[in-house]
Amino acid sequence: MYIPKELKRIPSPPKQLFQLGQNLADLLEYPCVAIVGSRNVSPYGNQITARLAGDLAERGIVIVSGLALGVDGIAHTAALAAGGKCIAVLPSPLSNIAPATNRQLAKRVVDGGGVLVSEYEDGSVINKASFVARNRLVAGLANVVLITEAVQKSGSLHTARFALEQGKDVLAVPGNITSPTSVGTNNLIKAGAAVVTSYVDVLHALGLTEGLKARKHTPKGRNPQEQAVIDLMAKGISDGEELRHKSELGITDFSQVLTMLEISGKIHSLGSNQWTLQ
Repeated sequence: MYIPKELKRIPSPPKQLFQLGQNLADLLEYPCVAIVGSRNVSPYGNQITARLAGDLAERGIVIVSGLALGVDGIAHTAALAAGGKCIAVLPSPLSNIAPATNRQLAKRVVDGGGVLVSEYEDGSVINKASFVARNRLVAGLANVVLITEAVQKSGSLHTARFALEQGKDVLAVPGNITSPTSVGTNNLIKAGAAVVTSYVDVLHALGLTEGLKARKHTPKGRNPQEQAVIDLMAKGISDGEELRHKSELGITDFSQVLTMLEISGKIHSLGSNQWTLQ
């Protein structure tokens, strides 16, 4: 049962992980941003969540959230409308999507090339603790966590705490100081969260440059030999003979590695024994 390395190294990693839809490993090769917030969202929170999720999805960023009502659902919906992909982490088994009102949205996530993820097997009983536990996986699967709107005791603040425990950056959208729905995000900013006023701020947090479509992360090899070649190519080495020499692989083994990497779509030939990552 596949558990990505991103979740193996968090505190209290999941013992099992079920998924429905696109291969989770493939989506995790792209930059991932968790967008979370209050269930009872204001018109301002609705607008800014949809704008940020859509803008990021248009640039190839995978949106991670919890399929909950409010900010979560808005983020998923906006990402899908922009042609993006989502990772939706459930607090319930895949066969019993919660909340039930978002079952159609869950189907759209899968149909749009995204994936539903749960650590709960069929028949598991969900409770309040399940929703909090889900948030650690949302943070764990993302490169950064963005909170667009949150009341003072919003459950999304659990996600922020998990992100900090995992060494992830927490970003927050400032709100009207008279609005109770922005107390949580404003407090996060006062505590040191990075301020986000446009998608560009999120790109900078990811180490991406405005105007460039988000690129895939370096692909992963299926074995140490493939990974050795990929790592060399990621450093800018493209010449086949130099790759073979520095990988310390025999001619036959090296040829087999190149063939398998090309077949799997991780590299492609530039001609004249020159190679590049896909």
